[in-house]
Amino acid sequence: MPQRVLVGMSGGVDSSVAALLLKEQGFQVEGVTLRLCADPERITEKSLEAERDAAAVAQRLAIPHTVWDYSRLFRDTVVQSFSNVYQSGGTPNPCITCNRCIKFGRMLDQALEEGYAAIASGHYVRSEWDETRGRWLLKKGADPARDQSYVLYMLTQHQLAHILFPLGDYSKPELRKLAEERGLVTANRPDSQDICFVPDGDYLSFLEKGMGVTGAPGNFVDEDGHILGKHRGVAAYTIGQRKGLGIAFGEPRFVISKDAVTNTVVLGKSESLFSRALIAEDANWIAVESLTAPMRVTARTRYQQRECAAMVEPCGENRFCVNFDEPQRAVTPGQAVVLYQGDVVVGGGTILHGIS
Repeated sequence: MPQRVLVGMSGGVDSSVAALLLKEQGFQVEGVTLRLCADPERITEKSLEAERDAAAVAQRLAIPHTVWDYSRLFRDTVVQSFSNVYQSGGTPNPCITCNRCIKFGRMLDQALEEGYAAIASGHYVRSEWDETRGRWLLKKGADPARDQSYVLYMLTQHQLAHILFPLGDYSKPELRKLAEERGLVTANRPDSQDICFVPDGDYLSFLEKGMGVTGAPGNFVDEDGHILGKHRGVAAYTIGQRKGLGIAFGEPRFVISKDAVTNTVVLGKSESLFSRALIAEDANWIAVESLTAPMRVTARTRYQQRECAAMVEPCGENRFCVNFDEPQRAVTPGQAVVLYQGDVVVGGGTILHGIS
């Protein structure tokens, strides 16, 4: 009897083709769309549109489709974490939190409870069982332009054992062509670029109106602590930012760091943005059971960043230190650092702070 697989269908082309490919491979495919609204009491038009498109694709593929409403869990975990990190002076990546808590957390748990053998995702990554290591590995997608391994570094061995990634060997143009050939309504849907619950990109307005966060004005200071002017709240700025500071200088000034405790934003020259190392916490290891000794890796500290050579070593309970071969610009607390050996994801964690 074919394996029963639940495909997370977002209403986009990627998850639509994931369902298509798995059905053509002989799996017993069913689809689910997760309702993820920041306000559990109000369903957005964007959410309803995604549900309609996913249902239309499921009908075309002749597979069952349902909707699971995770809006309250989404707000209590992803959205609340987003707000908390910004208030503490960090810059969060809500997609990573959503993958950890929702898509490969609660959704997988519920799917297994309901008798599915696995869930499937439209992410551009690959996974495989490594007999030598006795571990599941997460690997980059074959198309470097679409690789999404950075946002999946938190997956556990249990999760990887029950997730299928049918798109790992494809490029986006290949998927769109498949969708067009099969008559899927999502074939030419544009890619989503914004945080899903902040569709206009104005996260400050969302924090104020949606989460009741009020940014307290404070001081811009230089690296010696001298006051340079007033800022409108630490959440309004990101490490490396130059524009929108509201202060004129004779030469470029950038946001070097933020301190939520003292409510100050430090401005400095470009060279002060570079870090030779970083400390990360909340470590998750995939290719190894744990980090017990220094290891040569390549690292990304941002999603679209080119990997850089580094040495990683343990430095405390669930923490690690990454020493870069060459200093890296704008290492940002709250973002993820993900470590690789070739195509294999070694693991990663949340950046605590950079070291100059």
